[in-house]
Amino acid sequence: MDYKNAGVDIEAGYQSVELMKNYVKETMRPEVLGGIGGFSGAFSLEKIKNMEKPTLVSGTDGVGTKIKLAFLMDRHDTVGIDCVAMCVNDIACAGGEPLFFLDYIACGKNEPEKIATIVKGVAEGCKQCGAALIGGETAEHPGLMPEDEYDLAGFAVGVVDEKELITGADLKAGDVLLGIASSGVHSNGFSLIRKVFEMTKESLNTYYEELGRTLGETTIIYVKALKNIKDAGVTIKACSHITGGGFYENVPRMLHDGVHAVIHKDSYEVPPIFKLLQEKGGIEEHMMYNTYNMGIGMIVAVEAEMVDKAVQAVQDAGETCFVIGEIKDGEKGVTIC
Repeated sequence: MDYKNAGVDIEAGYQSVELMKNYVKETMRPEVLGGIGGFSGAFSLEKIKNMEKPTLVSGTDGVGTKIKLAFLMDRHDTVGIDCVAMCVNDIACAGGEPLFFLDYIACGKNEPEKIATIVKGVAEGCKQCGAALIGGETAEHPGLMPEDEYDLAGFAVGVVDEKELITGADLKAGDVLLGIASSGVHSNGFSLIRKVFEMTKESLNTYYEELGRTLGETTIIYVKALKNIKDAGVTIKACSHITGGGFYENVPRMLHDGVHAVIHKDSYEVPPIFKLLQEKGGIEEHMMYNTYNMGIGMIVAVEAEMVDKAVQAVQDAGETCFVIGEIKDGEKGVTIC
């Protein structure tokens, strides 16, 4: 009896590392110290010493049950982008620049080519946000997970000068809410989606005319868009990443006591995927806004006179932006009308 007969293939692990090295190298930043494959990743902080009060910000998340789509479609090169997005978008919400990322893959059986393809997606997400992929772990769990399944989670660290932290503390009545468009459902609410839509490889690969896309779109990484706003000289007073819990859970997280967010449903066109999901599933509207992003992946608050600059900055980053509401005095919370 040996470890391989017990279900853990050490040699497959070595092969996975070799296959993924080129993808990882593409994400390197000058601050990364040492090579790939050490016990820890080393990242120099020399370049942030010019900040008055450098502050580390972090985010950790997974892909949730959306990962089932990867299994069904036998496509594993995009879930890594989703994983990175879920982590670094939260860092960007605080005004942070993502510095480095680590991934964790748990699998029933280590298939080196599949693992390397997953990491390829992680590396692509890191390249999109400028973070270095400095480490990770692939854990083989025979008997605990089916051989053809895996789970993926990530952890990111970023930095921001304390004076530039986005906290919402200065939010006031009259400030304007901008919504940056999502690519679709992103990575939340798939447990409900899988109850509404038939989850087969054929259905997931189907191009729905009424949607203009397939069901499996990746999560947008908003780091560049938020950086463009800052570089345009616009102060982001508050920011909310619209993930699980939709508008009703996430928008109040950007508010302080005494201010209320008002969002106008008719300020932008809700993408067809959400209309189809609501119709096919018989889902009540409040629940849709309490579960999904409804076409808005990120909400930022800016002063009214800065709206045009901010919108242009988002567009220059290649994203779509809408004026969707405003801040009023009142009880902390959100009204969607």
